[in-house]
Amino acid sequence: MEPIVRIATLFQTFTPADVQQLGDYYREDAHFKDPFHEVRGLGAIQRIFAAMFETMEDPRFTVTRQIADGREIVLLWRLSFQLRGAPQSFDGASHLRLDDSGLIKWHRDYWDPAESIYEKLPVLGALMRWVKRRAAGPAAP
Repeated sequence: MEPIVRIATLFQTFTPADVQQLGDYYREDAHFKDPFHEVRGLGAIQRIFAAMFETMEDPRFTVTRQIADGREIVLLWRLSFQLRGAPQSFDGASHLRLDDSGLIKWHRDYWDPAESIYEKLPVLGALMRWVKRRAAGPAAP
């Protein structure tokens, strides 16, 4: 199976049980970065994904686009989950670099924490939406 298909399938079917199997996809010394974390090592990456399952209700990735160029992969995705029983989602992208054996050696996630998390919190969300409106300036006539 092509590495891009194998990795996209992992994320689309990802369950808490799969966290322990990430060594089949990531190198032991892999680097991971997203808006909240920057870690090195399989164990640290496993802890990040385990925390996702512990803090979000029913998280699910839907890969909407797959792009490969040699050992570089970009996955565009939507993460859907429940927050206090209400459905939520946000879009993001993962940029992956693979080693010669097809294991992920570098993983960088891009997504907007303000849009995806902060705006969904009661008090902070209202403040973030106000700041966004103010930053946009006056509406055109």
